[in-house]
Amino acid sequence: MSVSLILLPLAVAAVAAAHGATAGRDEEGRVVCQVQTRMRDESLLTAALADTAAVVAADRDAITADWAGVRAVFQRGDDGIWSAHFTGDVDERRAVEIVGAVDAAYGRQVQRAVLERLRAQAPAAGLRLESEEVTEDASVRLVFAVEGRS
Repeated sequence: MSVSLILLPLAVAAVAAAHGATAGRDEEGRVVCQVQTRMRDESLLTAALADTAAVVAADRDAITADWAGVRAVFQRGDDGIWSAHFTGDVDERRAVEIVGAVDAAYGRQVQRAVLERLRAQAPAAGLRLESEEVTEDASVRLVFAVEGRS
């Protein structure tokens, strides 16, 4: 007996990832865009930002990501979801593009974490990993054998 699991990458359209985008100017006249995200896990968000070639710094209250000419400061809202506050050479369209790229990287980080957890917990659940395949669309297919059954 075997069990197959297919984990699809969590690519979400930029519009879905960036519902509620707003734009304005700060006291120095710089464009400031705020984009709401679906991201909750701080370590996965930090890793996703690094995957997009951002220089990342984190402290207790915020995560700062710097790309060429653009800075985003991520802060957690009361609902546990991060907001990205963009400054620099950025407009709403560019902010949404960046969040779309970060969201896709976040999805890959979630997928990686789930795969690690499945591999680690399978033996305790009586499962043995028989095969693992990564498909063209980055889906992962794991085939587990149930131990002690024929």
